[in-house]
Amino acid sequence: MAFLEHTLGIILHPDSEWKAIRNEKHSFRQVFLSHVPLLALIPVLAFFIGVTQVGWSVGGGDPVKLTVLSAMELCGLTYFALLFGVYILGEFINFMSKTYGVRDSEEKRHYEGTALAVYISTPVFLAGIFGLYPDIWLNVTAIGIAGMYSVYLIYEGIPILMNIDKDRAFMYASSVVTVGLVMLVVLLVSAVIFWNLGLGPVYVD
Repeated sequence: MAFLEHTLGIILHPDSEWKAIRNEKHSFRQVFLSHVPLLALIPVLAFFIGVTQVGWSVGGGDPVKLTVLSAMELCGLTYFALLFGVYILGEFINFMSKTYGVRDSEEKRHYEGTALAVYISTPVFLAGIFGLYPDIWLNVTAIGIAGMYSVYLIYEGIPILMNIDKDRAFMYASSVVTVGLVMLVVLLVSAVIFWNLGLGPVYVD
């Protein structure tokens, strides 16, 4: 129930939701395992269905689809990359917390860092539902809007969740955004490397 409440709450009323998340007494494992494995399934399953059953058109031609096996391999890699990415982002947030004056205990800071990474990722995971119809402009627009809202959540959430003043929170949030962008670049480069190693898409003839 808390999973659904926080998932909707962080979208509809983030201020009060960040306060509720801060007051919870969970471990970082609990907040990670109760949210990320389920949320990460949304884009993975949506794109699997989209690329195997619907397909996409290039220049108004016939729809292009992936084979089921190829889609399973790519979606499986994507799923584990999403899990790993959120976990590593949470570790970076926790690592930077002392630098920006977060005074909570180590255990509490670890929970807060993971919780921040989990909940700022929520809009992007939810936007993955548009993968059911894999039109490039639709998906870029949906994920772009979700990404901008995630950035807003970072700046809105850090002063509340970490209980620090706005000046330090702004610098902290900017550092988190920078780390997130670097991780995105690393993910894109890794995708190109895997592609060149023979893990690229296989199309239906």
